[in-house]
Amino acid sequence: MVKKTKCKTYDTDTATVVKKVTSGAYGDPAGYEMTMMLTPEGDYFLYTNGGEASPYPKEGIAAYAKAKAQEWLKNN
Repeated sequence: MVKKTKCKTYDTDTATVVKKVTSGAYGDPAGYEMTMMLTPEGDYFLYTNGGEASPYPKEGIAAYAKAKAQEWLKNN
């Protein structure tokens, strides 16, 4: 998945997985995954995806500042 902003591009194909958290089994409508990723330029983003009854029913990418990403990594 690719998300572009005015200045940056976040691409799951070129970024490195820092940490992945999953909930539920494959096919579970309430299951989801959250993956903290790091771009080659050093920018963090969170990729989310899940079933229709999950908190993330559609694919999404959210940019994270380094401090916020470190906090997420510590708490997940």
